[in-house]
Amino acid sequence: MIAPAPDDLAVLRNRTFDELRIGDTASVERALAREDIQLFAAMSGDASPRYLDSVDDGTGGQDVIAHGMWGGALISSLLGTRLPGPGTIYLGQSLRFLAPVRSGDRLRVSATVSALDPATRGVTLACACVNQDGVAVIEGEARVIAPSERIERPRASLPGIRNHGTGRDGLQRLLAHVRALEPVRVAVVHPCDALSLAGALDARDEGLIVPVLVAPRARLEAVAAETGLSLAGIEIEDVPHSHAAAARAAELARCSRVEALMKGSLHTDELMAAIVAREAGLRTKRRVSHCFVLQTPHYPRPFIVTDAAVNLAPDLLQKADIVSNAIDLAHAIGVPEPKVAILAAVETVMPSMQATLDAAALCKMAERGQITGGLLDGPLAFDNAVSPAAAHAKGIVSKVAGQADILVVPDLESGNMLAKQLMYLGEAASAGIVMGAKVPVVLTSRADARASRMASCAIALLLAHRYRQTPP
Repeated sequence: MIAPAPDDLAVLRNRTFDELRIGDTASVERALAREDIQLFAAMSGDASPRYLDSVDDGTGGQDVIAHGMWGGALISSLLGTRLPGPGTIYLGQSLRFLAPVRSGDRLRVSATVSALDPATRGVTLACACVNQDGVAVIEGEARVIAPSERIERPRASLPGIRNHGTGRDGLQRLLAHVRALEPVRVAVVHPCDALSLAGALDARDEGLIVPVLVAPRARLEAVAAETGLSLAGIEIEDVPHSHAAAARAAELARCSRVEALMKGSLHTDELMAAIVAREAGLRTKRRVSHCFVLQTPHYPRPFIVTDAAVNLAPDLLQKADIVSNAIDLAHAIGVPEPKVAILAAVETVMPSMQATLDAAALCKMAERGQITGGLLDGPLAFDNAVSPAAAHAKGIVSKVAGQADILVVPDLESGNMLAKQLMYLGEAASAGIVMGAKVPVVLTSRADARASRMASCAIALLLAHRYRQTPP
C-alpha cells in the first residue's frame, strides 16, 4: 500500500517502473455532490434528465444518478497522480458498471498492480470503485506505461469553477413566459421616491402592468422632475398622504378597478394594514402571507421561501395557510405538485422545539386532506431539504428531502435572514409576492434590484390572469 506523505495534497510523486511490484496499491476517497454531476454534464455534453433530475430509488425516495464515467475519471486521476503517477501514459481501460452511483455516495477508488512487462514498462492495474456500504459499483482493468524517471512536482492549483447553468436567465424566461398575457391594471401605492416610481414605469415599459399611481400628485411630479421621468398618459389618484394611498388602493382593488397592488415607498405594515382591514373587502378565507420566489445558480430549480415578510410568529393554523398559499403560487408558476419542506433546526420531532411539532402536525394535516396540492415532509433541516447528499448521509428517505420546491420557515426572522443570505451570498435572483388576498400584492424592498421588481410584476401578472378564472 502506498502511504501518502504528509504533504501528499501539495506535492505529486510518481513511482518509476523499476520501483513497482505486483500488489502495490493506491486509493483515494471522493464524495459525489450534485454539483459534480452538473459540471460533468456540462463538460461532456450529456445532459440526459437521468443525470440532472431525481429518479425513484426503489424505496420511495428520490436520487440523482451520476454518469458512469464520473467514476472512470476518478480512476484516471488516481493513475495520473498516485500510481504510477506523473509521467504515466494511458494505453487502455476496461470498466464494468455494477451499480448506480448516487448523489451523496462516497467512493473509495483503488488501483492495484497486477502485471508488469519489463520490455515495454507496461503495467496492468486492477481498478475498483466501492461505495460507503462496501458495494463495488465499478470494476475494471487499466493498461499504462510507467515512467522511467522519478518526478516530484508541486500539485497545480486548479481554477475555481462555478456552475451558472441555472439562476442567470430566470428573469428572461419568466418575461418570455408572460409576454403573451395582456398587462393588468395595478395600483402602485405611494411611489414617491425615484426607485419605486422608476420601477412602476419599467414594469409598464416591459408590458407587464398598466400603472395607476396612488399618491400625492405634487410629490409625484416633484420626483418625476428630479429624476427626468415622464408621467404623461399615466392615471394618478391624488391622495394627501401614504396612509390615504394605501386605503384608496385597497378600495380600487375591491371595486375591481385594478387587479393587483404594488408597494411604493411607504412602509410594508402601512400597506398590509389597509389590505387586511375588514372594511377593505380583500380578505379571503386564508391568512395573507408573503412568498419569495428565488433562483440561485447553486440549485437546479426555482423555489419558494415563506413567510419572510408578513407573519411574525405564525401558529399552526396560520402555517397551514402559509403552506397552502405557497402551493397555489407554485401551481401558478408551473409546478403541478410542489415538494414542501417544513424547516426546523433538526429533522426529528422534539417536544422542546415547537417548529418540529408544527412540522409534524402539518404533514399529518396533509395526509388527512386539510392541505392539498403538494407533497409535505418535515421537520427537515435546511441542508437535507435542499441537498440529496445531506439527506442521504442522515439516512432520510423522502420524496421531498434534497429537492424541495417550497421551504416553509418557522418564523419571519429566520425566513428573512435565509432569503437575504441566499440573495446576497448565494447569488439568488428574487421576486416577492403576497398571497391570500383577493388580488396579488407586489411587495418589493427599496434595496431590490430592477430585475427583482420586474420578476415580481411578472408573477403578479400571472396570478391576476389566473384569478380571473379561479378567484382566491
